[in-house]
Amino acid sequence: MKVTCPTCKIVTEWEGNDYRPFCSERCKLIDLGRWASEKYRILLKTDAGEDPNHEDGEESLPRDENGNAQG
Repeated sequence: MKVTCPTCKIVTEWEGNDYRPFCSERCKLIDLGRWASEKYRILLKTDAGEDPNHEDGEESLPRDENGNAQG
């Protein structure tokens, strides 16, 4: 089975790949560095079920890796 590396988007084999889903150790470490530097974030919901970064009257939009609203 072939998969696309989430870091560099190169198509790579799943079977026999020690770094899957990444194509290489380099791409795996780049991804780890992004998590460590908080470029990736998992948004939490408040007790009321709302986005804590959401301002009243403002539509909730998807965010890019820098936290900027897209759309």
